[in-house]
Amino acid sequence: MTRLDGRAEPVEAAAGPSLAERESAYEAFVWDNLKRNYLANFLHGALGATGWRLVNAPTFLPAYLHAVSGSSAIVGLGLALQQLGGVLTPILGASKVEHKTRLLPTAMWMGGLGRLAILGMALCGWWLRGQALVTGLLVMMFFLGVFMGIQRVVFQVLMAKVVPISRRGRLQAWRSAAGGLIAALMAYCAGKYLIEPDLFGHGYPLTFLLAFVATSLGISFFRILIREPEPPTVAARARLRERLRDFPRLLAGDRSFMLFLIVQMLATAGRIATPFYILYVGQLIPLSGGTLGLLSVAFLGADMLSNLVWGYTGDKAGFRRVLLFSLVTWIGATVLLMTVHATPAIALAFFGLGAAQSGYQMAAQTMVLEFGVRDDIPMRLGLSTTAEAIMATTGPLAGGVMADHLGFPAVFGASIAFLALAVLLLPAMGEPRRAKPA
Repeated sequence: MTRLDGRAEPVEAAAGPSLAERESAYEAFVWDNLKRNYLANFLHGALGATGWRLVNAPTFLPAYLHAVSGSSAIVGLGLALQQLGGVLTPILGASKVEHKTRLLPTAMWMGGLGRLAILGMALCGWWLRGQALVTGLLVMMFFLGVFMGIQRVVFQVLMAKVVPISRRGRLQAWRSAAGGLIAALMAYCAGKYLIEPDLFGHGYPLTFLLAFVATSLGISFFRILIREPEPPTVAARARLRERLRDFPRLLAGDRSFMLFLIVQMLATAGRIATPFYILYVGQLIPLSGGTLGLLSVAFLGADMLSNLVWGYTGDKAGFRRVLLFSLVTWIGATVLLMTVHATPAIALAFFGLGAAQSGYQMAAQTMVLEFGVRDDIPMRLGLSTTAEAIMATTGPLAGGVMADHLGFPAVFGASIAFLALAVLLLPAMGEPRRAKPA
C-alpha cells in the first residue's frame, strides 16, 4: 500500500496486538530500561567520545599533520578527506538501518571499524616516515570519516529509541561534561608527557593510541549495558535510489527542517577555520608540547563545563536557543583570537571555541531527532549528516588554499561571515520541541 504522499506504508514490527498496544508496550520498555540505557549512553559518551575528542580537537592532529608535511594545504586536505568519507555514508547507513528493528549489531560493526582507523593513525606514525607517513595519515583520516558518518546515524537513532526527548539534553550534558573532563586531563598529559618529550620518539602516535584505547572502552561498556526495544513500526524497505528521491518530500513537508539544514550548512562552513587555529597560534607564540596541552585543556575543558549549561538549557527552552548562543560565542571567540595575542587571551579564545562548537554539536545532533515522525529519523539524520559533511569537505580545502595565499585572518573572516549568516536565519526557524510532546 502507498500513502497519499506516495511513500509505502510503514511496516509493522510485529503481528498480533493492535498498533496502540504495541506503542504502549514500546513506551513502557523505554521507561522501564531508561536507567540502564542512560548509563550505557553516558559511558559511551564519557569514555568513547573521549577518543574522538582527542583526534578531532583542533590541536594534536592538525599540528602533527603540519609537522610531517610542512603545508597548511595538506592539513586542509586531511580534514577535507575525513569529511569526504562521511558525505555519502550517512545516507547509505540510514537506508540500511531504517527498516531494521535491531540496530545494535550494525552500531558495533561501524563503531569498531571507526576505532580501527584511529589505531591505523597510531601505527602509521610508529612505522612510516616522510611522504609515506603523510599518505598513510590521509588514508586513515578518510576511512575515519567513512565509518564515523555511518556510526553517527546509527548511534543517534539508537539514542532516539531508548531515551525520551525530555531527557536527551541532560544526558548529553552530563556525558559530554564527564567526557570533556577526561579528555582535558588526557590532552594535558599527552601534551606534557608524550608529545613534549617525544616519548620513545613517537609522542603523537602514542597520543592516538591513547585515544583508541579510550574510545574502545566506551563502546565495550555500551555493548554490555544497552537494551534495545523493537519499535511498533519501521519504515518500509527501499533501495537507496528511492530514498534519495524521497528527500524533496522531507524538505517540502517541513519548512523548519529545511531552514535547519541551511543553518547547519552555514555553521559547518564556519568550521573552515578550525584546523588553522593552532597553526595561527604557532605564528604568535612558541608551540611546545606544554602549550599544545594547555590549549587542548582550554578547548576540551570548555566542552566539559559548557555542556552542562547547553544540555539543561536545551531541555528547558529547546535547542534553537542553544544553537543561537553557541554561534554567537563562536564568533566572539574567533574575534578574540584574531585581535588579542597574549597567551591568556589565546587560551580564553580556545575555551570559547570549545564551548561554542560543543554547543553547536549538541544542538544540531539533538534538534534533527525532533522534526517530523519517528519512522523518518534515520533518513533525516542521513540527509543532515551528509549536508554537513559536504560543507565540511570543501571548507578545509578552501581554507588551506586561502591560508597559504591570503593568510589566516582571511580564513577567520570567512568563518565569521558564515556564522553570522546562520545567526540571521535562526529567527525564521521554528522550535521543533514545541511541535512535539515532551
